[in-house]
Amino acid sequence: MSGITGLRVVREARLYESLGNGRAQCFTCERRCIVREGEWGFCKTKMNVKGRLYTAVYGDLSSVSINPIEKKPFFHYKPGSLALTIGSWGCNFTCPWCQNHEISKTPPSLNDGNYVDPGTLVERAVEEGCDGTSVSFNEPTLQLEYSLDLFHLAKKRGLYNTYVSNGYMTPEALKTLKDAGLDAVKIDLKGRGEAVRKYCGADVEKVWRNIGLARDLGLHVEVVSLLIPGVNDDQTTVEEVCLRLRELDEEVPLHFTRFHPDYRMTDRPSTPVKTLERAVETAYRHGLKYVYVGNIPGHRYENTYCPECGSLLIARLGFTVLKNKVVEDRCPRCGCRIPIIGPVKVSTALW
Repeated sequence: MSGITGLRVVREARLYESLGNGRAQCFTCERRCIVREGEWGFCKTKMNVKGRLYTAVYGDLSSVSINPIEKKPFFHYKPGSLALTIGSWGCNFTCPWCQNHEISKTPPSLNDGNYVDPGTLVERAVEEGCDGTSVSFNEPTLQLEYSLDLFHLAKKRGLYNTYVSNGYMTPEALKTLKDAGLDAVKIDLKGRGEAVRKYCGADVEKVWRNIGLARDLGLHVEVVSLLIPGVNDDQTTVEEVCLRLRELDEEVPLHFTRFHPDYRMTDRPSTPVKTLERAVETAYRHGLKYVYVGNIPGHRYENTYCPECGSLLIARLGFTVLKNKVVEDRCPRCGCRIPIIGPVKVSTALW
């Protein structure tokens, strides 16, 4: 295994501690794996070589594409902008419904065939007219080392940086990313404690902690809850999500998205539209101000409405911003402040 450390996709990990006896503990995510010499961490992207921890996915990209920021989804951060979006391999969760399982459940290949230098990626973003970068598709925290270099270079070129994450990084990782130039994070909230332990093998309290920490660090935060029939679509779960998010910040955008059968969970139907509508109405009833549905193009709850007077402010169709009436972060009708970062770009091109 020692011979692979010369590969470009293999770099020493940024957050770990040598424990002696050839062991190393990873501090990238909240699994905090203790990895023995010659073995891999849970995510299959961190390996121990002679007592040192290495990432095997530095610049090893499974996908590169240009996406509207609404696809992440971010509705209140740089609306209508484009992000050069990348993914790699592996995951630290065990979700049986994963729609990106081809890459998230595939370990790295340990070769330089898919390697893309971060500087090359940034220049492509600029040349293609992108406004920022987004690390997505599989869990981006596993690309911590690459993200740090990418974000630093992107900032120099005037680009923003975003993460589409399950929110299971350590506080050290989140702070390190913020210092490197992370601007916004979308965090998936996969349900209540028991369901998240059962299906994802994780502690949802760590995710809640990171939602609050990201806000405290000054990052823009949006939360997504994929409602899956029989897993986390019950009213008790929806109520808890709404109440806890309101306690953190009633203005954090919340997206309830529709489940489609995939991977190992093909035994249940897509989420009924009525279930999503009921969740949105529950969120409004509990005082959340910006609540949306996802994976239902053309639904009225894709739009942004003024929380005070109810005026339609931003009209969307899928990932496209069709109309914008927000003027200098205000509702033109009643003057209510609307928390949106950056200019709103309207487009006629449908994504």
